[in-house]
Amino acid sequence: MNNRKMLFLAAVSALILTAACQTPTDSNNQNTFVNAPATKTADEIPNRQWWKEAVVYQIYPRSFKDTNGDGVGDLKGITSKLDYVQSLGVDVIWLNPIFSSPNDDNGYDVSDYQAIMKDFGTMADFDELLKAAHDRKLKIVLDLVANHSSDEHRWFQESRKSRDNPYRNYYHWWDEEKGKPNKRVSFFDVNGDAWKYDEATKSYYLHIFSQKQPDLNWENPKVRQEMYSMLKFWFDKGVDGFRMDVIAFISKDTTFPPIPAEYNDNWGAFYSNGPHTHEYLQEMNREVLSKYDIMTVGEIGVSAEDAHNFVDEDRRELDMMYHFDGVGLGYLPNSKKLIDPNGWKLTDFKKIYSKWSDNFDQKGWGTIYLGNHDQPRMVTRWGNDAPEFREISSKMLSTFLMTMRSTPYYYFGDELGMNNIKFDKIEDYKDIESINWYKGIEKGGGDLKQFLESQKIAARDNGRTPFQWENTANAGFTTGAPWLKVNPNYETLNVAAQEKNAESPLNYFRKLTTLRKKELTLVYGKYTLLDAANESVYAYTRAMNGRKLLILLNFKAAEATANTGLDLSKAKVLLGNYAAPSTDGKLKPYEAVVMELGN
Repeated sequence: MNNRKMLFLAAVSALILTAACQTPTDSNNQNTFVNAPATKTADEIPNRQWWKEAVVYQIYPRSFKDTNGDGVGDLKGITSKLDYVQSLGVDVIWLNPIFSSPNDDNGYDVSDYQAIMKDFGTMADFDELLKAAHDRKLKIVLDLVANHSSDEHRWFQESRKSRDNPYRNYYHWWDEEKGKPNKRVSFFDVNGDAWKYDEATKSYYLHIFSQKQPDLNWENPKVRQEMYSMLKFWFDKGVDGFRMDVIAFISKDTTFPPIPAEYNDNWGAFYSNGPHTHEYLQEMNREVLSKYDIMTVGEIGVSAEDAHNFVDEDRRELDMMYHFDGVGLGYLPNSKKLIDPNGWKLTDFKKIYSKWSDNFDQKGWGTIYLGNHDQPRMVTRWGNDAPEFREISSKMLSTFLMTMRSTPYYYFGDELGMNNIKFDKIEDYKDIESINWYKGIEKGGGDLKQFLESQKIAARDNGRTPFQWENTANAGFTTGAPWLKVNPNYETLNVAAQEKNAESPLNYFRKLTTLRKKELTLVYGKYTLLDAANESVYAYTRAMNGRKLLILLNFKAAEATANTGLDLSKAKVLLGNYAAPSTDGKLKPYEAVVMELGN
């Protein structure tokens, strides 16, 4: 689709959205949206922050838009589609890694922190993207991979030359004469071993992830200063923040004692419990982060209690973090993302998200997400991607994300209801996680069929297939051969088709972002869970300054009733994903309703 046509469709969509926001409830208009008054007492809200009120839209650059026909998305492609992104009503674009990388782990193996990956373009392309985004009042957040670099980074290349090289202490080395170091587990290694023997200096180096991702030694102050200098470089360019990949892993006990039995194979929790993690994050904040008006979010798998040590304001570390409790639901324990045949229970889902919402009720601030580059597609994992339910359940899940008390992180393509591609063969996968797990199971004589079936639901590549722009070849993503197969349903599931349909998931998402901006109660209001034992309906209120909103979400493919105990006789529907939204708590399959409760 050419830019002129794209702009025309965006303008038409904007007119549709404006009309929807200005008209009263119409039972003949699906996805009903009544114009809601802005919170009148917004100036009374303490400690307002732009990143609390923002909607973050995550873009996987490799899969968004290719402009040179090499089959890989690029920065110019993102720039060319900023009008579309702006039309969504989002505020922040989070880009997965764009730094120079040999792509062992799709950019999470950085070979130069101050250069752009050749697949994606040049620094001039990035500067153009940043300016164009800022011109549209969109902020840009980059992905910081600070725990490890690529083995092709200059620092590591020097480090492995000799034991007395000036860069030797930039990484974690263990000389062979000391004997093999105590066990450390790698998430990506075929054998699960995080120590790799290097013949050149007859030593082992640590790699918690791939062998091509050696862990940086943050105990070395020179490494920390290198990282702080790099952060300043990007902030001085105008970058608006960083999402910090596995940032809690940076500190290690360099004596590498045995892993305590209490961690019981929970390696993530062990790695997140380094001796100087908070000291280093506070130093980073003091020397760099506090000097800029930016946002930070850490990928941190810790308990709700420990989370406060990372994000409470008086700690002066990070602004936000995200947890894995929610997305970890429904897997067999201690498995390679094998799906539990018994499924998952909505009551457990509600307990998790209620716990995390309540955790930040007084201090700190939370995030919420249902999909990202490390997860399958939201609608397949948490909704229902059968043709009759895909769109309606996608809208329901989006309603959940946009009405909870946290900053929502929304993954590109979910606004269309994109679903898992569900590969049948390991040869179709490009992700190192899926490939190496398969090899490990094969080596151990495990059940490969069970693994591949689970990967149809759980594999990361399901969320990385190219964005579906239109019904032309390769969904309009590229004129070449795409780096990863395009989902065959692009012929009907694409932006161009949904722009023309006022009832599409895309236009429903725009109504959601509009409602969230008008209703600061949805941002800052107190969250209260209702009907906790209901296995079909997730019901909760958001209340602030005398204003109360009720959100009802049916997570099942059958009719269900919410028993809220509230008087709904005077309630007014603000938004619904059906033509005739429920007003009495009796919900149609995957129905979502946002209501204003009467006084």
